[in-house]
Parts: sequence; structure tokens; C-alpha cells
Amino acid sequence: MYHGPRVGRFPHRRTAHRAPSADQTNAVSPYYRTKLRGLYTTAKADAEAECNILRKALDKIAEIKSLLEERRIAAKIAGLYNDSEPPRKTMRRGVLMTLLQQSAMTLPLWIGKPGDKPPPLCGAIPASGDYVAKPGDKVAARVKAVDGDEQWILAEVVSYSHATNKYEVDDIDEEGKERHTLSRRRIIPLPQWKANPETDPEALFQKEQLVLALYPQTTCFYRALIHTPPQRPQDDYSVLFEDTSYADGYSPPLNVAQRYVVACKEPKKK
Repeated sequence: MYHGPRVGRFPHRRTAHRAPSADQTNAVSPYYRTKLRGLYTTAKADAEAECNILRKALDKIAEIKSLLEERRIAAKIAGLYNDSEPPRKTMRRGVLMTLLQQSAMTLPLWIGKPGDKPPPLCGAIPASGDYVAKPGDKVAARVKAVDGDEQWILAEVVSYSHATNKYEVDDIDEEGKERHTLSRRRIIPLPQWKANPETDPEALFQKEQLVLALYPQTTCFYRALIHTPPQRPQDDYSVLFEDTSYADGYSPPLNVAQRYVVACKEPKKK
């Protein structure tokens, strides 16, 4: 028999909770706002301190490399003027190519502070008009070949005369064992820093720009068009060398490191 609901025996009803409003969700108390600001400030200071430590480390590495280069040049000069020692053996081709590759890989990446612009000789940025390459610096040098034609070779600066405004450079390929005396307009200093495509894309040569690039496995520069600029700091350029043996006048794309790509002032062939 139904006796109706029993008074006072209803089950406990759960109270529905409303979702907090947007204002309530985003609200941060003054205490936590101050605490967050302190954490952000500390993190920013720690990041800046870490950047400063890394910059000092990079400067120290550059200093060590510079000292090693000075010692190498001093030893080279001493060897040139020491007749009592036997002549130095010619470096094997494979060893030279490996050294050139290592030089390209260890070229430092330019890392500027916020707002800094890449300096001269960073990536595609040319040297300033009054720049004088130092002994030991690598350059592209325009010399006369054995057959009388002119070509751009990879060379090392021996000295510069302010009186004559001329360089003395050595062919980097010891098989040539030649020293050349050249005017400034026949010398193009090579980059001293790699440009970072992610932060300084303006410091890179752009697609279809005419350049001089070191042909792979050689010590000579040839005219080429940029096919693809580097996309990441460790990437090389992809270039198309001028080559009449191909129907369109250009080779298939070949990779060349930033270290060995410089501006070409000669007009593009039509």
C-alpha cells in the first residue's frame, strides 16, 4: 500500500556549481601577480647572464684561434727564410680539401645582441672600403693562369704594402707554390662569420643573385647563381655554376659553404 513520501526522508540533493566567469578565471590576486613578476624578472636576468657567459666563451675561442693562427704564420715565415731546413713536402690533395672543409665548418656564427646589425664580412656583407686583410686571412684573388687567362683562386694574405696599395698572397694550393702581388681590386676578403638565416636573413645572398663560389673539391672560384640560400645556421648555399656544357648554361645545384661564397661584381651573362 502506498503511504506517500516520508517526511524528512528525501535524499540529499547536490547543489549545482556554476562555471566561473571569464573575469573570475583570469583574475590574479596582487600577491600572485607580484610573485609572477619576480619570477619573470629572475628568469630574464638568468637568461641574460647565460648569454653573457656564452659570448665571453665565444670571444675566448676566437682569441685562442687567433693566437694559433699567429703562431702558424710565424712558423711559416720562419720556414721561408730558413735555408738550413729541407723544403716542405707538398700537402696531399685530399688533406687540403679536408682542411678547407673544416675551416668552413668552424667559421663562427654571428650572434648579436637584440637590435645589433651584422658587421662587415658577416655572410654576404662585404668588407668596408678601407678594410685591409691581415696576414693569414683567406681571400679570393684574381690571378693570371698559366695559359694567360685570369681566374679567381683561394689564397692566403702574406702582407700588404700601404705605399703601393698592393697585397702579396700565396696560392692556397701548394701544388702551385706561387706568390702573387696584386692590387686591392683583385682581392675579395672571405667572410669571417656565418650569417644566421633565422635572425639575419638580410646578411645572406638571395635566390638568383650572382656570386663567386668555390667549386667543390677545387681551390678556384667560379661564377654562379644562388639556387637556394641557407635555411638554418649549419646549412650551405645551393648554387648553379655557369657551365656551357649544359643546355641552360648552368650546372645542377651544388652545395657551397658560406665561407666560400662572395659577391661577384661582374655583370651576369645573358
